[in-house]
Amino acid sequence: MEATKKQFDIAESKMNELLALAAKKGGFEELAKKEKAALEKYTQIVYAYEAAHYTIPLPETLQGLIALKMYENKLKQKELAQKLNITDTKLSEIMHHKRRPNLSFLKALHEVFHIDGNFLLRLV
Repeated sequence: MEATKKQFDIAESKMNELLALAAKKGGFEELAKKEKAALEKYTQIVYAYEAAHYTIPLPETLQGLIALKMYENKLKQKELAQKLNITDTKLSEIMHHKRRPNLSFLKALHEVFHIDGNFLLRLV
């Protein structure tokens, strides 16, 4: 059964109270068994509601996908280039549509970020 907006709001509030309590006590390990169970229950309600109602669509361009992965992993362009084992210049040219990504670049994206290869090919 899917939670309503009201149930979500209540669960989110209770979850935040329990998280604050855990922080005050010094960590999750310090919560009583009943508090841990309640936190798990409220977290599941919040997670399920957010997954159903707050989905973020995947980017429709390769450059958008790269920007998303940089944001998610808190990477600067130079750091991403190092992870992908390419030069900063090559990454910059791909990001600014001055160079088409080659197969080795797409393979590196797949291996580093576990992005579906078929999805990458559709973006190119």
